[in-house]
Amino acid sequence: MGKKRQLICLAAAVAAAAILLTGTACMWSAGGNIPRQGVVKDHSDVGPSNKHMHPVEFQLPHARARVLYLYKPESCTLQAHKGDKIKVHYRGALTDGSVFDSGYDRGDPFEFTLGNGQVIKGWDQGLLGMCVGEKRKLKIPAKMGYGERGSPPKIPGGATLVFDTELIAVNGKTSGGANPETESEL
Repeated sequence: MGKKRQLICLAAAVAAAAILLTGTACMWSAGGNIPRQGVVKDHSDVGPSNKHMHPVEFQLPHARARVLYLYKPESCTLQAHKGDKIKVHYRGALTDGSVFDSGYDRGDPFEFTLGNGQVIKGWDQGLLGMCVGEKRKLKIPAKMGYGERGSPPKIPGGATLVFDTELIAVNGKTSGGANPETESEL
């Protein structure tokens, strides 16, 4: 009877460990509460076999555009989705504030299909869900901008980019539902 009881206890322990490990793996794969950066500060909760480990700094490899919402209309009647043709006013600058391009200054908004790879990845990501009339500031890491090569002469390699953006139209329609090309005819 003693061996049978030991086997049952061992099987229960293995099942509990499997459930715990599966739950932890699911949390990590689902992105649950994972810090983007962190430092192990002490080893007080580390088991005896791991006492030789040293503090480690880490950062998840997924670069993401940071979005600051500057203005959002009270009513969002038109929103930008992947595959939509959108028209955007923008001003692009480096983190030191030097402007490298501005559709605002030219009075010429930029038009492209969102999520199609026609623009840098930071724009495809940072403008999703934007409402017509909304203004956002995008801070885009080099990996989602022009990378290590940059776009000489104005954008050096490895540059983080900062864009002030304003969504003007989605699929040719402004927030009122009118087509901006025909609005002037009214």
